[in-house]
Amino acid sequence: MKSKILMYLFLFSVLLLIFQYVNLKNIIDKYEEDIVKVKAKVVEKDKAIEALEEANFELSYFNIDRNEDALEYFEAQGYDTEQLIPAIIGGLYDMNDYEGDDHPIVPYVSTTDSKLLINKIRILNHKWIIANFTDGQFWGEIFVSYEIDENNNLKYKLENYLMYPTIN
Repeated sequence: MKSKILMYLFLFSVLLLIFQYVNLKNIIDKYEEDIVKVKAKVVEKDKAIEALEEANFELSYFNIDRNEDALEYFEAQGYDTEQLIPAIIGGLYDMNDYEGDDHPIVPYVSTTDSKLLINKIRILNHKWIIANFTDGQFWGEIFVSYEIDENNNLKYKLENYLMYPTIN
């Protein structure tokens, strides 16, 4: 009788061990599957981040902040670019404060009750600026050159411009 009990106990122990082995194997397989999925997502996110960084670099290519030659040009003349660049931008935005119908640099007249205003400015380098403008209904862009005269005054010169046609 004792040997039968030991045999049943042995069989029960073996079955319990087999059950635990299979259960643990399933758990480990599930974890490995999850790890593979997470790694794939991480790789996918890394690729997306890399693509965004590349797109950001391309979008900011024509920008004075990334143009070492343009910054060195100003620094060689003794200007502090951290103060000069906001002053250049501010000078164009200050032109939005005008009286009458004629904007100081935008060669169009507003067709609405609103004034023409410069909205967005990008300094391309140490000589050129591109900006967009609107009167709330119509939009356009201007290409401006600029320089600093001998009295350290900013001078802007309209080089080219366009107004987008309305599509009805």
